[in-house]
Amino acid sequence: MQGSTGAGARSSAPTLEMVAREANVSRATVSRVVNGSPKVSPDVVRVVNAAIAKLNYVPNRAARSLASRTSGAIGLVVPEDTRMFFGDPYFASIVQGITRRLDDSEYVLNLLLSTSDPNRKTLRYLRSGVVDGALVVSHHEGDHQLHEAAREMPIVFGGRPPNITETDIFVDVDNLEGGMTATERLIAAGRKRIGTITGPLDMPAAVDRLEGFRRSMATAGQPADAVETADFTVAGAVAATRRLLDRVPDLDAIFVASDLMATGALAVLRERGRHVPEDVAVVGYDDSPAATSSAIPLTTVHQPSEEMGYLMADLLVRLLAGEDVPHRNILPTRLVRRASA
Repeated sequence: MQGSTGAGARSSAPTLEMVAREANVSRATVSRVVNGSPKVSPDVVRVVNAAIAKLNYVPNRAARSLASRTSGAIGLVVPEDTRMFFGDPYFASIVQGITRRLDDSEYVLNLLLSTSDPNRKTLRYLRSGVVDGALVVSHHEGDHQLHEAAREMPIVFGGRPPNITETDIFVDVDNLEGGMTATERLIAAGRKRIGTITGPLDMPAAVDRLEGFRRSMATAGQPADAVETADFTVAGAVAATRRLLDRVPDLDAIFVASDLMATGALAVLRERGRHVPEDVAVVGYDDSPAATSSAIPLTTVHQPSEEMGYLMADLLVRLLAGEDVPHRNILPTRLVRRASA
């Protein structure tokens, strides 16, 4: 039979009070050290940390959260359905960059997928205090509740938000320049009937890539009427490519606004007996794994998706630490030439 002293007492987890006795300081002083307060002298911090190490004390995160009114969590809000999120390699690159930055912090990441939220659950969740701040990726023009949340808590947007305000903080690439670069590659290849398949036109990235296409076509003196809109999915691109070929049978080049959609375009061209790049040249956008895993390696516009995710997380962590950060952060793109154009 086990006694009531000795082993039982030694097996209990060390407490804040035990650390205070070991360090010969008050409980409040230990709490300040644990929470990183600047109001404790370096000598006292060393003594308390030595006691923490000796006793193998692990701070109670829940108690720290109540005391500091922080949760230690960051929300990643993606206003898309699960098929879009898990099916598009762009999101995997963004999340990889985010987690690489958060690995060097005390924050954990909570994922919220909210393609349709008529009951405003996402907004209520963000306001509840469960997360200290949020990262928003792939937002659409109708996502007004995310702008509401941005007025109440630190939020960094991935991509320029629709209806942008002076206080919005975002990380993006120059999608206008990227659209021009893609189109100019096709023009330089001598193509004369060039079309494009866009993403959803309630998203600034899709609008900017389309505008880049139109500007380059205007500069070259070529018509910019061969345009079909899709939804950044393979199925959407398949339908859009079929419509485009039916309407413009002499098409000899396509700029597709994402690599994933470009794989759908390649499938339709193969279905119609059109050879790439001999009959139709194709340029994608993203430089994602889809560009190199397709049947014909894609010429594409590289956007640094992982770096975007890293910078988004870095800006938010710095915001939460009370730092001032730049609001408009634009990363460069570049053309990567492969077999398709």
